[in-house]
Amino acid sequence: MDASSQPSSGAPTAAQAAWQLLGSRPSKVFAMHIGYRARAAQKGRTPEAPGYFLKPATSLSTGGEVIVPAGTEIFGFEGEIAIVIGSHARAVSEADAWGHVAAVTASNDLGVFDLRWVDKGSNIRSKGGDGMTPIGPALLPADRLDPASIEVRTWLDGELVQADSTSTLIFSLAQIVSDLSQLVTLEPGDVILTGTPADASTFSPGQTVEVEVTATALDGEQLSTGRLSTTVRVGDQVLPPYSAQPKPTAEQWADASGRPVSDFQEAAAPVLDDDLREQLSRVALATLSSALRKRGLNNVSIDGLRSTQPGKRLVGTARTLRYVPNREDLFKSHGGGYNAQKRLFDSLQPGEVVVIEARGDNRSGTLGDILALRARHLGAAGLVTDGGVRDLDVVTEIGVPTYHGGGHPAVLGRLHVPWAFDETVACGGATVQPGDIIVGDGDGLLVIPPGLARELVEECLATEAEEEWIAAQVDAGHPVDGLFPMNAEWRAKYEAETALERA
Repeated sequence: MDASSQPSSGAPTAAQAAWQLLGSRPSKVFAMHIGYRARAAQKGRTPEAPGYFLKPATSLSTGGEVIVPAGTEIFGFEGEIAIVIGSHARAVSEADAWGHVAAVTASNDLGVFDLRWVDKGSNIRSKGGDGMTPIGPALLPADRLDPASIEVRTWLDGELVQADSTSTLIFSLAQIVSDLSQLVTLEPGDVILTGTPADASTFSPGQTVEVEVTATALDGEQLSTGRLSTTVRVGDQVLPPYSAQPKPTAEQWADASGRPVSDFQEAAAPVLDDDLREQLSRVALATLSSALRKRGLNNVSIDGLRSTQPGKRLVGTARTLRYVPNREDLFKSHGGGYNAQKRLFDSLQPGEVVVIEARGDNRSGTLGDILALRARHLGAAGLVTDGGVRDLDVVTEIGVPTYHGGGHPAVLGRLHVPWAFDETVACGGATVQPGDIIVGDGDGLLVIPPGLARELVEECLATEAEEEWIAAQVDAGHPVDGLFPMNAEWRAKYEAETALERA
């Protein structure tokens, strides 16, 4: 992507070397979003149909060093099998599609993920730059191959990190060619990247990524492309101010590496530290509710739920999970594999509270004993769902305070599709955002905006000190008139006594 990557003195550019390998400059380079079943499971979604994006022909290279703009830092690798089209194909059938393929080879669908924020759908900046599509080093003739048994492997600094076979593709190679040809005329030399297996991740300058495609030919000969080797170097090219600038966010790091977002979030001083947690644990929910109401916050109670641990106080920071009503095709794409529910529970941190939006529908479970065990192991403070809980007796024994809409033996998929986590949800009639503070006791549950928590708890502790003093006066026989609330005379007595205590 850096101008300095272009050789001088008449030598062929990186792209021209790739075109020489292909025999001509391709008119199109396609890349699939999700191709393998294991990759779909990792992503938590299985596509209903093949999906693609386009890459410029100038993004092709035969490997070697790729130079990226100054300031970029998130570099992703994706080892893939690339198809090279051999003859014109337009609206071809699946049965005829493989006959239009000339060869297969290895490819690395490289990405600069901190440039992805502005055009994620097209991937032009993140995956379209010069050198971002290495292919080679050799082509394997398609007519000698069984398209259902071609293997791809990827190594990072010599360690095998990806391995899969076309036998596990969601859509076969023939289906991919046929599908693209329904709307686009495929021409000789066109390249199709067919998706990456599970465990694509990030690499750093100085590291080497190698990709190899192998197959047993129809006559039994073992064929290999050889290893396609690529490194990355951050160049001197500074993007002008009107161009999209690098944004190395935690979300982009997570997307590129396949790891949880929490792994990349900066460690900041938590709003809910030990002191604030202890203070909130001493304040009655009724007192907190009154203080919130004084600030105009009347709709901050999560209503209609019961607790598996009556009498046990719950204080924690919200992590949110949203279910949508079950639709069979959506459950097929989002319900299986490493779905949003599992990803959230696996990423829990000590002191967090899972808050689940299940639309108040308790006619199936929204969590069960396995997830409760996972939450306990990771130190979660509690679980809140306005839906049902499966294995309710066992969940109760596990001991993580769980507020719920009732027990139910049915599995999640009867009613719900796990859709998304760490976004704003509605639970028990209240809006809950990630990072909100959840406090629960026998009176129910409150949602406290984190920015108000400290001033709120200071006021509530002062209020409860007053009420304890008032209760002592009532217990000593004084009438409540003028004492609750305190008039000026009683206020003066209270302040005088508390001043003496402080002294």
